[in-house]
Amino acid sequence: MRPGAEDLCARLGLGGAPLTRFPDGSQPVYAVGDEHVLKLFPGAAAEDGIAEGRVLSHIQGLLPVPTPRVHDAGPYENGWRYVLMSRLRGENLAGAWDRVPRADRERIVAEIGEALAVLHGVDPAPLADVLGPGDWGAFVDRQSAGAVERQRGHELPDAWLEQIPDFLASVPLPRTPPPSLLHTEVMRQHFLVDPDGWRLTGLFDFEPAMIGDRAYDFIGVGLFVTRGDPRLLARLTKSYGTAFDPAELLAYTLLHVYSNLPWYLRELGAPADGTLPSLAEAWFGTD
Repeated sequence: MRPGAEDLCARLGLGGAPLTRFPDGSQPVYAVGDEHVLKLFPGAAAEDGIAEGRVLSHIQGLLPVPTPRVHDAGPYENGWRYVLMSRLRGENLAGAWDRVPRADRERIVAEIGEALAVLHGVDPAPLADVLGPGDWGAFVDRQSAGAVERQRGHELPDAWLEQIPDFLASVPLPRTPPPSLLHTEVMRQHFLVDPDGWRLTGLFDFEPAMIGDRAYDFIGVGLFVTRGDPRLLARLTKSYGTAFDPAELLAYTLLHVYSNLPWYLRELGAPADGTLPSLAEAWFGTD
């Protein structure tokens, strides 16, 4: 991997710059010196590379939180693609969270709410050729049809599995929502902060972006940003300008393309009665 990254950097005029691979992420990502980041996409994920480059270019300078600036993007060898982007400053919010004072946490989630409101207000039409799913109603139908087996594959206990069909049937999800540009993985891990004042300094990782119902982005918010804290979620949604029905968000949680309910239960716990409606309130309620 590294020789290929070095060769590509040389082609891009950055030969000899120190390369440091980031330990996390679903794709190989390298810091190239202090100013650049090189993200590589193998052939099987080439479309994700096209999407990330296009989305980052489309939203450049529009959000209240910095996003990477695309310097170059294109094909490499053997079907691989790359995006060369600017390197954001700051510390990963997930790693810093335990050190953030409560008042600063509330301000940070408010800033996240503001950023999402702007993102969802960006016209996604110019990206429709590279972002799915296209027909949102059909996407909901497909994900609903496979919801039980998807969670069974993650070894969700039967007591939860047997509730899924009736729960999904009870939640009316829009089939033709106003199209919004979605990040789809709004997590602390994808934000950077400046510890000196605890301000957001970056939002990244747009490769799984989609166009669809804006509520879908609040799955990650509830699970990975506010993590079942109703006060923080209330603060974030107030800043965003809209609150969502907890049942709707749990339904979308079950339909998310990377949904893993057993993992979420291990991370956040479950209410004593073991029901999906109570789980929705525990994870996505704001009371």
